[in-house]
Amino acid sequence: MPFRFFNPAERTTITHGHLPHWDQAEATYFITWRTADSMPQDVWLKWRHERDGWLLVHGISPLAKDWRRQVEDLAEDERNDFRQFSRRLEHEMDACHGECLLRRPALAQHVSDTLRFFDGSRYRLGDFVIMPNHVHLLVGGLARQSMLKQVASWKKWSALKINEALGRSGRFWQDESFDHLVRHQASFDKLRSYIAENPQRADLNKGEFLYWRRE
Repeated sequence: MPFRFFNPAERTTITHGHLPHWDQAEATYFITWRTADSMPQDVWLKWRHERDGWLLVHGISPLAKDWRRQVEDLAEDERNDFRQFSRRLEHEMDACHGECLLRRPALAQHVSDTLRFFDGSRYRLGDFVIMPNHVHLLVGGLARQSMLKQVASWKKWSALKINEALGRSGRFWQDESFDHLVRHQASFDKLRSYIAENPQRADLNKGEFLYWRRE
């Protein structure tokens, strides 16, 4: 199950604003999600307000279920500009707000086990890193809706295992996740490097994160 990438030269095959069928069926995504306490509320609300304002300026309703796909259909310079919001969010997460429970190797392992459980059958898992309060990963072989359902499943089952280990109940992950389509091999390679280097950027020591590389 190789990773497949969208070829911008094939945009003539797009109909009704959607990506080609093969891309929908076997796309590769870079995905991030975070713990519920990973960002101060005032920072989060300011970030959301500015992001939603950017979307509206570019003719995209932030309330639309497919707003991420609409961003992917924008011109390359607009997509690159939109990524400022991902960079700002990741900077805040790397500051390690909240309890940062995933510093604990046993809890991070629950997330790793969940991600790898259906690797090779339902999807092809790429590199991932489990940081103290968030997760970055690459995954391929999924249509967008299947990908979103799979992320929800990963979050559900890993939260269940972590709450059991902690003797707790309630929400562990923030509801919203972030994803973008990986369009070519160069971007894929760059994201692999980003994942590998994330612990160093956050000044983490060995044992405070869990990194897995697809060989």
